[in-house]
Amino acid sequence: MPENKMIDKEYIHRVLQAGKNPSMEEIKAILEKAKKREKLNHHDIAVLLNAHEKEQIEEIYDIAGKLKEEIYGKRVVIFAPLYISNFCVNNCEYCGYRRDNKFKRLKLTQEEIKHQAINLEKLGHKRLALEVGEAPIETPIEYVLESIKTIYDNSSIRRINVNIAATSVEEYKMLHEVGIGTYILFQETYDRPTFKKVHPKSLKGDYDYHLSAFDRAFEAGIEDVGAGVLFGLYKYKNEVLGLIIHNEYLEEKYGVGFHTISVPRLKKAEGMNLEDFPHLITDEQFKRLVTILRLAVPYVGIILSTRETKEIRQELIDHGISQVSAGSKTDVGGYHDEDEEEDIAPHQFELSDERSVLDITKDLIEHEYIPSYCTACYRKGRTGDRFMRLAKSGEIGSICEPNALMTLTEYLMDYADEELKEKGLKFVLSHAETIKNQKVKELLKTNIFRIINGDRDLFF
Repeated sequence: MPENKMIDKEYIHRVLQAGKNPSMEEIKAILEKAKKREKLNHHDIAVLLNAHEKEQIEEIYDIAGKLKEEIYGKRVVIFAPLYISNFCVNNCEYCGYRRDNKFKRLKLTQEEIKHQAINLEKLGHKRLALEVGEAPIETPIEYVLESIKTIYDNSSIRRINVNIAATSVEEYKMLHEVGIGTYILFQETYDRPTFKKVHPKSLKGDYDYHLSAFDRAFEAGIEDVGAGVLFGLYKYKNEVLGLIIHNEYLEEKYGVGFHTISVPRLKKAEGMNLEDFPHLITDEQFKRLVTILRLAVPYVGIILSTRETKEIRQELIDHGISQVSAGSKTDVGGYHDEDEEEDIAPHQFELSDERSVLDITKDLIEHEYIPSYCTACYRKGRTGDRFMRLAKSGEIGSICEPNALMTLTEYLMDYADEELKEKGLKFVLSHAETIKNQKVKELLKTNIFRIINGDRDLFF
């Protein structure tokens, strides 16, 4: 395959150099653009990445928080990953599932996958991210497709996002036809030499095939794609610009860019030593890059996993994050019944936030956020460019907040303890009163009481 020239390392280096040592006036001018939701250019982003004065950084955080609330309101989308196999032919240096790690590999049967989905449903989840290692023999596309059907047919899970290896147009068509939500693929790093180094003797090691995966996904009819970088593999400022450039390329070519961006940080995993990675980032650098991404791509969902601590997750929900995983397990078949004996299987990486879904829901409500279990846009066809048009016009908020409140009511009635149910219903009814459209407000309140009385899966 010819070398993909979309990501120009020298260009990114020049842009970052030109943005060094910005003045407060320069920062303020860029933030004024961001406030108005005007598109930031690469130099603007480089300037924000190079901001160094405390006052500059606090201003970035403040504007990012305000922008996030203007677009997303107080909603925070909740999901969980589901790992169904840790067979993998790759030898990625940062991953606990790498080929050289010697342990008993697991692949769930369809009956086990059904059981996992039901257990996730019991926790209150309605959307999953299906995670599968790259193993063409053990987990071919047919296994993935059958697993998706098993989950949809045997549980109340309503949206399955899929994170599988870069593949062909034909296989993306199969995923589209079975009804996936977002197709997720992390570039891991946009730096070509680093990508080659951390994927030795691996199928995944083809940088250009990996980078062009979303082109094939769009060609196959998939409308929502989710990107990500594993921050810590290479210089974080370069990676942020790589994400922005990739997003712009897709927008220009297909009319829509990333639906979501994930921001995982490199964490300890079996078979690797963090000391071998010279580009690990501090908490402050991490907070900076998340807030700058919010300013640069204001309408894109930004996802934070349980790799991060409760404290960092809470702070970044205030300043840019719009989706979080909850009650996550990163081992295969990790969602066990209390009386079940666990298979001893390694985790893909270490977790930092091990709160339950119930506790995360409680904490979000305590901080005046609406935990959202909504999947309505996907099921109503508000995807791809249609979703982005609604988001940019501001109309999506008038749909999403009522839907979030209805799904929260459903969660409270089916999964909450008595204390949370009482407190949560007061919270829901109070927020319903803030809906500006009188017709929507009245229908929302009617639906809330319908859900309290036993109806389910109501949405706009």
